[in-house]
Amino acid sequence: MLIKEYRICMPLTTEEYRVGQLYMISKHSHQESEKGEGVEVVKNEPHEDPVHGPGQFTEKRVHLSSKLPSWARAVTPRIFYITEKAWNYYPYTITEYTCSFLPKFSIYIETKYEDNCGDNANIFLSDKILGDHEVTFLDIAFDEIPERYYQSPEDPRYFSSVKTGRGPLREGWQEHTKPIMCSYKLVTVKFEVWGLQTRVEQFVHKVIRDILLIGHRQAFAWIDEWCEMTMDEVRQYERETQEATNEIIGRVTPSISISEVGQPSATHSAPASAPSTPLSGDPPEFLSAPKDRARKKSAPEMLTLPALRERTNAE
Repeated sequence: MLIKEYRICMPLTTEEYRVGQLYMISKHSHQESEKGEGVEVVKNEPHEDPVHGPGQFTEKRVHLSSKLPSWARAVTPRIFYITEKAWNYYPYTITEYTCSFLPKFSIYIETKYEDNCGDNANIFLSDKILGDHEVTFLDIAFDEIPERYYQSPEDPRYFSSVKTGRGPLREGWQEHTKPIMCSYKLVTVKFEVWGLQTRVEQFVHKVIRDILLIGHRQAFAWIDEWCEMTMDEVRQYERETQEATNEIIGRVTPSISISEVGQPSATHSAPASAPSTPLSGDPPEFLSAPKDRARKKSAPEMLTLPALRERTNAE
């Protein structure tokens, strides 16, 4: 198990980010969806928690079959997705990811939002955390992201909001920018496979770091699109984009409730422990084929598990 805490400052208030986060997630999910792939929304409904009070429960399926690298496609089913469940009691949220195909793989994310520059040293006081954990500050303007995800209009170093006058962000912007808030994220990754655990858990944290940077950059860069929205309006936008995304994916759109308050239609207890989830993206070095070994010309680009079984039986 590898626990890391990420702190991401934003030139926003927590109340503003409540709208901006919902807008960013909905727009990003829709952009990433293709026919038969992408993010399918299964549930989005009010939820009441005895400790945290009223909130919103969402369940999504992230379809990844064609997006997986070849090394992963060779050992996964043709229909492959991650289940994401989230409990939003803003400014506190819980997110978990599960995948029955990889039961020993788990990710659990606990998030708190505060109006400060990330200087709350003891925000995650919990019996679940044993000993010290690494704290990483992420800078949405000056920390690097993978080149394939870079979009110049979304670069906070050059972006300037027409409606709010915020940006561009200069070196050391966290020290003098007002307003300012911080997303505190406590991320627990588990991969309980002997011999691979440490390297896989470190790799997954690297992927998570990139995702956090990209998402927070987009939330700020799209501020002129959402800054005048009310919560009702952003929930309506969320519903419309979710239905459009589900239609793109080509599956039956489930009934979606977008109300923030009210009696929940079902009980979804907040998780007590980390669930299972796979990783995506490029493979770590220990899973990559040796670079100095040429591929045989007769070898297929990919072998599925059924194909492997047929070949074994034939031999």
